Amino acid sequence: MKQQATPYLSFDGQATEALGYYSEVFEGEVVEKQTFGEADFPTPPEAENRILHSRFKKGELVFMVSDTFPGQPVTEGGHVALVLELASEVEIMTLYDRLKEKGTVLMELQDTFWDAKYAKIKDPFGVTWDLNFSKENR
Repeated sequence: MKQQATPYLSFDGQATEALGYYSEVFEGEVVEKQTFGEADFPTPPEAENRILHSRFKKGELVFMVSDTFPGQPVTEGGHVALVLELASEVEIMTLYDRLKEKGTVLMELQDTFWDAKYAKIKDPFGVTWDLNFSKENR
């Protein structure tokens, strides 16, 4: 693994508001932000301005924030995932296979439009893991 797990906070349309709040509270900044409308895939009009992905940073504090796609509600208390940035295709495939053995696959391991291999799995204890391997690391 390339680094510590990164918390990923999910919201149902409140990501922009949450990012503003966290910017004030922690006096940090949003260093990345993309809406669903800016992404390279079909998006319904009601999702255009929702946050697909963002990264917040203040010193060593780093976390990611996004909105869910319309119709995918967020359960309070279940809206935090841990992101693992992996160092190789072998590593992502190994962890994916191990986690899916007893876990629930929320998103199959696949190539993505952000030039990475990615999967999302909920483990048997209810923890959601986002596995990401950026192809630029090949």
